Amino acid sequence: MDKRIGVIGIVIEDQDCVTEVNDILHQYGNIIVGRMGVPYRERGLNVISLIVDGTTDEIGALTGKLGKLKGLSVKSALSKK
Repeated sequence: MDKRIGVIGIVIEDQDCVTEVNDILHQYGNIIVGRMGVPYRERGLNVISLIVDGTTDEIGALTGKLGKLKGLSVKSALSKK
């Protein structure tokens, strides 16, 4: 299966799920090329952006696990090739 490059954006509104998010990201560390996290204290949010390089199944599994968590939003965009 072909690999794709993508971007995943995560907005965490409930600080109680931060540990679970980090655990999931650790599980998929092999496809994460880069990560930037910004605590937006004035709004009580954390924003994480990921650059990923993996198959659509791997990236889908990562975003699927994150999407099941309460208190956050996750979106992804993938290259066409």
